[in-house]
Amino acid sequence: MKLYHCYDARSLRPLWALEEMGLDYEPVVLPFPPRVRAKDYMAENPLGTIPLLVDGDARMTESSGICFYLTQKYGPTDLAVRADEPDYAAFVNWLFFSDATLTFPQTLVLRYRFFEAPERRNEQVASDYETWFFARLRAVDAALADGREWLCAGRFTIADVCIGYALHLADSGARIGHGLSANVRAYLERCRARPAFQRAREVGAPI
Repeated sequence: MKLYHCYDARSLRPLWALEEMGLDYEPVVLPFPPRVRAKDYMAENPLGTIPLLVDGDARMTESSGICFYLTQKYGPTDLAVRADEPDYAAFVNWLFFSDATLTFPQTLVLRYRFFEAPERRNEQVASDYETWFFARLRAVDAALADGREWLCAGRFTIADVCIGYALHLADSGARIGHGLSANVRAYLERCRARPAFQRAREVGAPI
């Protein structure tokens, strides 16, 4: 398997899953954004987005989808929740929630507060989507309110990989970690303490 990766981008999700599962893979580290700074990558992924997983004939670009694919193809693994387990619906919902609800608004915060040229930045847009992110984060806080360690099934799963990355991005990328509740902050630090997360984050780290 080959995983195209930019440091701290959404490709950290599948990279972390690969490390949790102990699978063999080849990381291909690119500068961000690759569609601008590594134009040859467009031949591999016409969207120019990160990640891209190449596994035989399979080519995947959705970070949470790749995590799910890995657990299904290379399992069984406790990182997935089976369809016959009580928390299966919650597990699937967290996978979709992680990107569609928690990562998406952060991309607009990042773009309009940091990435655009100064004359194109828009603090009103960034602030609105920061507020949106904090409102949606209430679901994570509510799930952790009973003192549970992980989101579902009483164990660490790729739901935690996917949600944990979204929180990591908020804290270290979008710089809006001040809005994390105490429960959510503690949960993020549990995720970051995992050896597989630490190994994954070393891939492509600035020297």
